[in-house]
Amino acid sequence: MVCAPGPRWFLLTALLHAVAPLDIRERPRQCDPPKSQSDMNSFLWTVKHPAPYPPSYLFGTIHVPYTRVWDFIPDVSKRAFQTSTNVFFELDLTDPLTISKLTSCQLLPHGENLQTLLPRDLYRRLKRHLDYVKHMMPYWMTADQRGRGLYADYLFNAIAGNWERKRPVWVMLMVNSLTESDVRSRGTPVLDLFLAQEADRMGKRTGAVERVEEQCHPLNGLNFSQVRDGTTWRGWGLDMIIGMGDI
Repeated sequence: MVCAPGPRWFLLTALLHAVAPLDIRERPRQCDPPKSQSDMNSFLWTVKHPAPYPPSYLFGTIHVPYTRVWDFIPDVSKRAFQTSTNVFFELDLTDPLTISKLTSCQLLPHGENLQTLLPRDLYRRLKRHLDYVKHMMPYWMTADQRGRGLYADYLFNAIAGNWERKRPVWVMLMVNSLTESDVRSRGTPVLDLFLAQEADRMGKRTGAVERVEEQCHPLNGLNFSQVRDGTTWRGWGLDMIIGMGDI
């Protein structure tokens, strides 16, 4: 691989992977702590330049709270991040405009809502499931979250607010994040955001390699049957996810 020489770069991407659905009453099983650095997968690729220029790096991330995976990231990957002067992410999650665009792109066209779009039975199951999650939210929250001033209603609205106006594919992803373990980790930044915050704190130059539209348009281009049948990149559909939480 040939790249133009220059300052050291550290590029982060998201590893998209299919996962098996979890029952909402179960917490994800924790992996055993690694016994040594050699037991860890670095998810780090090096791009070498001719001397005297330093190398660049490509690092694969995952969209989960960083505390779940930080101990499994080897020192070689952390050193590459620390010594790089430029860090580029998939999206700039520290930019309010990026967050605003991500929120807007999830909405249905003006005048449409899920009640008129989804089959009646599926809509009722979805609403019943969200009512259940809202009821359980106070029991799922941690003492630390309450100590930081988070309230169950606020947390529910932060995750599921305006859900009837969202496109089915985004509702599918939203429901996927409304599990007890995910709720209990709210307030802890995902790995991408944590690294972006660290890069900013360390005075590194940061940026993004994608625009919001490049992420939204492929997902928004899926029709309802593709979302329902589980042919999205997550590997499973809206009706399957909702079925996990029916009680």
